Amino acid sequence: MALILLGAPLGNVGDASTRLRDVLATADIVAAEDTRRLTRLARELDVTVAGRIISYFEGNEQRRTPELVDALTSGATVALITDGGMPSVSDPGFRLVRAALDAGVPVTSAPGPSAVTTALALSGLPSDRFCFEGFPPRKPSERRAYLARMAGEPRTMVLFEAPHRVAATLTDLAAAFGPDRPAALCRELTKTYEEVRRATLGELAASAAEDPPRGEITLVVAGTPERPAERLTPAELAVEVADLEATGRPRKAAIAAVAAERGVPKREVYNAVHAPREQP
Repeated sequence: MALILLGAPLGNVGDASTRLRDVLATADIVAAEDTRRLTRLARELDVTVAGRIISYFEGNEQRRTPELVDALTSGATVALITDGGMPSVSDPGFRLVRAALDAGVPVTSAPGPSAVTTALALSGLPSDRFCFEGFPPRKPSERRAYLARMAGEPRTMVLFEAPHRVAATLTDLAAAFGPDRPAALCRELTKTYEEVRRATLGELAASAAEDPPRGEITLVVAGTPERPAERLTPAELAVEVADLEATGRPRKAAIAAVAAERGVPKREVYNAVHAPREQP
């Protein structure tokens, strides 16, 4: 009894793991986002799916989830596979994972390709810290408001977008983040027509308008650059400490807080507070 999440190839079937093949061949039930794609993948991998194949996609996952949990609690092994990448990452799966865990069913994975980390690695942008934002809102007004809230994000951002909306989204990104922000448009990763466009948001927006990209698209956008901390005068540092003291903070704690906030040594703040005052 277990729910197994299968990392499916993004396009190149050579990326399928041995464990993916084994689970497809032995699972009691294989729940697939697209049963036709699963059948084609199994044929290309020369794997016979002996278990029952059922569809599990956005339109029926609410109805199918209780059925699959019943099968799991009865002792079945259920494999979940989407069209590409890991289930539940902007794909069906989260609802089933949550329901299985709530029912006390073990959940594991046969990990595999991910468009998120693949695009991030290929982008050439900083990858030590990043955030995944999924698909931005479809409505232009909601998308602009959403991107405006993200404008100060310091981490590299990864987003998915549909090809018919990508030019508008890049235009909105350039408006919210500035046209000079570095970014990358990755499409059809691992497939025959894989392409990575690395440029500024303004350049990518113009390119997408002139030459609309097709296929599966992942956008990677650099985070906002760090700005040097504002350097305060000793008098200004002393005022900030005094403001904290007025709220009841002990002076020692107030000095430490101002030093941390302003990125200066505590000794510098201490000296500012205890500097001799000019006599009138």
